[in-house]
Amino acid sequence: MKLQFTPNHFQYSPSGAGGFGGMHYGAHPLIFKKAEDLRNKMTHAEELLWNYLKTNEWGYKFRRQHPTFMYVADFYCHQLKLIIEVDGSIHESEDVKRDDAIRENHLKNLGLKSFRFKNEKVMNNLESVLNQIKQIIQHEQ
Repeated sequence: MKLQFTPNHFQYSPSGAGGFGGMHYGAHPLIFKKAEDLRNKMTHAEELLWNYLKTNEWGYKFRRQHPTFMYVADFYCHQLKLIIEVDGSIHESEDVKRDDAIRENHLKNLGLKSFRFKNEKVMNNLESVLNQIKQIIQHEQ
């Protein structure tokens, strides 16, 4: 089942009125279900990064496969409004690149910052990825 939503399916209120807003930005119940499914089948690269993010040295709480608006963020830190994505090779296709750009724009309009790392970089150079995340966090503080 492929979920097809547009921003018109969602009502966003920064105050959280009517059950919207907060750290989920009005995510639909189907997005929560999708997030739950994705938590149960994380990629190897996501698992590697999660092992560090869940007990990170920076003192920030990260959530994995987090419902956010009409998307599921691989990793999300609400305190920093920071999303970290781990991308497989599918993200190199032109259609997915276009969809990713639309997604990034929606998230940016919600005040969220999003950073992407390729699976290969996470698996082959995790220390570099963690250093980049550390620099991002220091910049956001």
